[in-house]
Amino acid sequence: MQARQFAQIVGLSALWGASFLFIRIASPAMGPWVLAGCRAALASITLVLIMRALRERWPWQHWRELLVLGALSVAVPFMVFAWAGLYLPSGYSALLNTTAVLFGTLSSAWMKEDTLTRRKLLGCVLGLVGVGLIVRLGPVQPDATTLAAALACVLGAASFGFATPLMKRATTRMQPLAIAAGIHLVAMVLLLPSTLWGLPEARFTPAALGSVLVMGVVTSGIAYWLHLRIVRHVTPVAALSPIFLIPVFGVTWGHLFLGEALSPGIFVGGALVLVASALVTGFNPLRRWWPATPTP
Repeated sequence: MQARQFAQIVGLSALWGASFLFIRIASPAMGPWVLAGCRAALASITLVLIMRALRERWPWQHWRELLVLGALSVAVPFMVFAWAGLYLPSGYSALLNTTAVLFGTLSSAWMKEDTLTRRKLLGCVLGLVGVGLIVRLGPVQPDATTLAAALACVLGAASFGFATPLMKRATTRMQPLAIAAGIHLVAMVLLLPSTLWGLPEARFTPAALGSVLVMGVVTSGIAYWLHLRIVRHVTPVAALSPIFLIPVFGVTWGHLFLGEALSPGIFVGGALVLVASALVTGFNPLRRWWPATPTP
């Protein structure tokens, strides 16, 4: 992986790291179903406008593929993380979201879109250890609701992880912008019934509206387009590596904008996450002496 692509991954992590903060702000007011639907709708509008401006063609001949990708990579993660945001701190959600790398690594190897190596497995382990040190986990009541919310986060992460090698295949037949626009339009349609069902209870406060606007336009619409551009040029596992860095930026944004205290573990954990990302993506200065070999 080139330094430019690694820098793009870090930038994408910064955008996605803010999503969990915005979810915690918007979900209690708007409700998770309305939040998920509005997020998909705003992302769709943004990407449709970009499609028109660039005069790109719609790939509707691949509608079945877009339907699967829209459900796995957008609709399911948007719903479950919005619901989990009602019960879990943003740090918990960001931490659980890192399991997407593990699911993506396994599914990519199973679909023969990537090779499972000792280096990548070590990167996954270091990444999980790093995010555990970064996020200062506060007291959470270990009840059935908390467990369900945690499992919902793992479900969302698994859905996105399994979709990544499929997105890699899709980029060989469609343009990244067209895929991003198509899957968000599909997700918007899939989420419409639950959005309408939750609409009467939604409260559109200024903070909630601002949060969903940023999520829809920037961290969903534009960020997914950037993500697919990266997917086109790197392995599926490397494309998932921004997820390891998300907690770093999530904690940082919380400290800068909400005055949240920094955990002492963020410094050691942040270093581990950076090393993990380098190992998983292949941007590894030690690879000259440590070649990646398939894991038996």
